[in-house]
Amino acid sequence: MATAVGSYAHAVTLESALAVALTFRGAEVHALLCDGVMTACAECEASLYPDIAKFVAQGPSRDLCGDCAWPAQRVYAQLGLTVHRYSDWLTPDDRAQARQTASGVPMAEIRGFASDGLAIGEHAHAGALRFFATGSLDAEAEAEPVLRRYLEAALLTASASRRLMRTVGFSSAVFTHGIYVPWGVVGEVARQERVPVATWNVAYRKRRFIFSHDDTYHHTLMSEPLEHWEHHELSQAQDRDLTNYLVSRREGLFDWIVFHRARRQDPEEIARRIGLDPSKPVIGLLTNVTWDAQLHYPANAFPNIVEWLVQTCEYFGTRRDLQLLIRVHPAEISGFPPSRQPILDELRKRIPELAPNIIVVPPDSDMSTYVLMSLCNAAIIYGTKMGVELTSVGLPVVVAGEAWIRNKGLTHDAGSPAEYFRILEGLPFRERLGSAQHERARRYAYHFFFNRMIPLPFIDPKAGYPIYRLKLDRLQQLLPGASQGLDAICDGILKQQPFVFHASEQAQTEVLGAVGS
Repeated sequence: MATAVGSYAHAVTLESALAVALTFRGAEVHALLCDGVMTACAECEASLYPDIAKFVAQGPSRDLCGDCAWPAQRVYAQLGLTVHRYSDWLTPDDRAQARQTASGVPMAEIRGFASDGLAIGEHAHAGALRFFATGSLDAEAEAEPVLRRYLEAALLTASASRRLMRTVGFSSAVFTHGIYVPWGVVGEVARQERVPVATWNVAYRKRRFIFSHDDTYHHTLMSEPLEHWEHHELSQAQDRDLTNYLVSRREGLFDWIVFHRARRQDPEEIARRIGLDPSKPVIGLLTNVTWDAQLHYPANAFPNIVEWLVQTCEYFGTRRDLQLLIRVHPAEISGFPPSRQPILDELRKRIPELAPNIIVVPPDSDMSTYVLMSLCNAAIIYGTKMGVELTSVGLPVVVAGEAWIRNKGLTHDAGSPAEYFRILEGLPFRERLGSAQHERARRYAYHFFFNRMIPLPFIDPKAGYPIYRLKLDRLQQLLPGASQGLDAICDGILKQQPFVFHASEQAQTEVLGAVGS
């Protein structure tokens, strides 16, 4: 039973421990590492290259690749695992063909480019957007050569990973994200080769991770089976833990992904400060970072977040009976990498002067998003995770994009512009979520924050990047039965069980108390 762990430098911390744990459970674990062959990857960012022409000319091989490759190779060699390198599985013909194809595909066709049934272009395009930290390549002078670098890297990844999988015959493949280059392409190949895929990402809560089957969690959290949570009534202790955690989210006490630590604020004072008219209902709108996870989502009502925001503002310009309160995501400036395409700049290009009933709170504001939304009759979102929190406190939510709260029977989900505007015509809503809906929302919120975010006690938060390190005193901590969270992850990988963590009430309370330390 061979399991492939697709690693890179910043993922080695978790994946090396996972490799040992899988070995203890009978798996033969292999690692696939890039050894500087890729012409671009998710480790590359424009913020690291003040002169992007330098990246266009030489890629990451002369600076980033050395610091990425050797730590991973050293760790896996010390563990005695089989290590595969890209260059071992690429022929000169593979490299020449990738270079020729990447240079020959018309620029306008790259995003939709497919090779041997693989959506190569989609992941290359998403990788280039992430490189520039922008939601569109139109304004980037070096967009085309950078995108072609990502396309070439994606083609190389497909060739190497396909040949490896066909030669070894893996029973599963594990890697982070499941999108961009290389992970999205490895996932495409694995699915085509009928190798079960498990992807992971750091969760919001400290010491916790989200794992998903077959695809990136950006997709799976919208489509996971409802039976994982909808019939699980919360006990008093679980309901209390959820309330305590949601309150803590306002200051990020138990989280290691926090974009903005707003101080405690009075809603009435905030309403006066931003000039809300108390005689008119307020509808909140929460944006996303434009470049993040730009993949194809069939359920989206609009082609992108900018078009959604523009059309929404145009609509509310005709609804002077309402006020639209826009909160721009703080991660535009505090995220990593910071956005190079501020969404307000894009909005002003299309609507230079907003209607007087539209109020904007910029990303650098110290106002609490939670307090702002408490002033609203309803919230409109595109893809933000705040939908989970807002429904859990009873606020009606309209979803126009790929938010994870979609498809849960909790929100007003729009699949087209016409459907979206029909929903908006019903604003303001006459009431908040009813008791049954509110209870259902809290069940999902508990599932999302407590059961889908799997705890690993040997992970220790730290300052800087990466944001965690291993805290292993002995290898016995990785044995079966030593960690309920690790058991759930390994069973998911090896036995295809759902990546859902079900702890006892006492254990959940203990974990919640521990993560704040």
